[in-house]
Amino acid sequence: MHDVSYGPVTAAGFSEDERAAVYKAIYTRRDVRDQFLPRPIPDDLLIQLLDAAHHAPSVGFMQPWNFIVIRDETRKAEVHRAFTRANEEAKGLFADERQALYASLKLEGILKAPINLCITCDRTRGGKVVLGRTHNRQMDIYSTVCAVQNLWLAARAEGIGVGWVSIYRDEDMRQILGIPDHVKIIAYLCIGYVDQLYDAPELEKRGWRQRLPLESLIFAEEWQGAAELSSDRPRADPANASPAIP
Repeated sequence: MHDVSYGPVTAAGFSEDERAAVYKAIYTRRDVRDQFLPRPIPDDLLIQLLDAAHHAPSVGFMQPWNFIVIRDETRKAEVHRAFTRANEEAKGLFADERQALYASLKLEGILKAPINLCITCDRTRGGKVVLGRTHNRQMDIYSTVCAVQNLWLAARAEGIGVGWVSIYRDEDMRQILGIPDHVKIIAYLCIGYVDQLYDAPELEKRGWRQRLPLESLIFAEEWQGAAELSSDRPRADPANASPAIP
């Protein structure tokens, strides 16, 4: 008798409401910086969110991620100081007309969020040769980013906001969190309950950039030499239009 124990099983379907919920989480997800509530996140719910991250796809099933949960206020303050130093450096990189707007943006919720979470990628996990990473060494990093997105969407469904902090010097974060050299920092996240969210990305609402039209990003069969795209000018809401597929 043919052994089918390793074969696929019937794919579970989604109801109309379940499909709508998936898209709702995607379209209403926001990068939260200042809307965090002081309400603590229960441990069992945090584990549920981390389990959602842990079920992300990974090249060669290497599961290269680790999750550093940070609640200690002293450690948060160290991270905040590292952010502040880097943020001052970053502000000077923008042209004069952008500096004032940049300075007005709140770009982190490190001290306000009940939980900070650092997600890392252990590039040695799985050994030197990993299925699927033989010709693209970055696939473990991409896999870990999928874990970040899984957590973010699950958090949105639970009424929890997430903010991604990216402005810091790598060596500062490594020292604060004791991260070894072979492990790459992928995301430093601020996590907490929210009861208010922007109805569009905050940077779009504040006039920093606008969403690019999807139809300008879709090519057929090969790269088509699109003109340089800019999202610095206002555009009509693309949510009401369906782009044509080439």
